[in-house]
Amino acid sequence: MKHVAAEVGEIAVGTCKIISIEGRSIGIYYDGERYHAIRNVCPHEQAELCKGHFSGTTLTSKPHEYIYGMEGEILVCPWHGWEFNVKTGASLVDPDRYRVKVYDVSVEEDRIVVHV
Repeated sequence: MKHVAAEVGEIAVGTCKIISIEGRSIGIYYDGERYHAIRNVCPHEQAELCKGHFSGTTLTSKPHEYIYGMEGEILVCPWHGWEFNVKTGASLVDPDRYRVKVYDVSVEEDRIVVHV
């Protein structure tokens, strides 16, 4: 089902708007190019995940080499710092075990639409 979440321009770059769809709390995030929708619940202790901040992370590299990347793609839980990829919902620590639901998003007639 499609649900209108916001109007284009309503969500500033790097910010998240929290909405409720069918009883689910979902954060709509704008990275400057695309909109992303992610469930607003951390699987660790059920914190409101989307009240955390968006950042990047260190990428896989050689020993003693630190490469920073994925800027704006990592959502950090405000309670205990668990990190999730906003595009996939996968945890950075254990992506096979911890994951947050993500939803497809489209823009239709200047409206941000979440597909649940």
